[in-house]
Amino acid sequence: MWFWFALLSAVFAALTSILAKVGIEGVNSNLATAIRTVVVVVMAWGMVFLTNTQNGLAQISRKSWIFLILSGLATGASWLCYYRALQIGEASKVVPIDKLSVVITLILAFVFLHESFTAKSFAGSVLITVGTLIMVL
Repeated sequence: MWFWFALLSAVFAALTSILAKVGIEGVNSNLATAIRTVVVVVMAWGMVFLTNTQNGLAQISRKSWIFLILSGLATGASWLCYYRALQIGEASKVVPIDKLSVVITLILAFVFLHESFTAKSFAGSVLITVGTLIMVL
């Protein structure tokens, strides 16, 4: 089941890039990011209430709060940079560079989470990096 959610995530991320590129025209990138964020917040809390999981707030540990907040800050920084890049660059060049996050995630997961970094992971990372360079040059 995770595969289908991951695939849908990729489809929605692709739509996000195209819709954002059109929507950001003539709009300050920080303002555009704020508007997008409000929509995401409303949608996320809507799902919390729709699935009746709001009572889980009390069970969240201090460690989880800290890391969820840090993740939110990283997401915010990513979105602000992404929207600015989209505003001044071509989507066909910005998006592939943004997707280098896959390679960076693999490296960070190896270093900090001690996940395995196999020959297959290495080969895939090299191919993603080379493919990105080919697309943007």
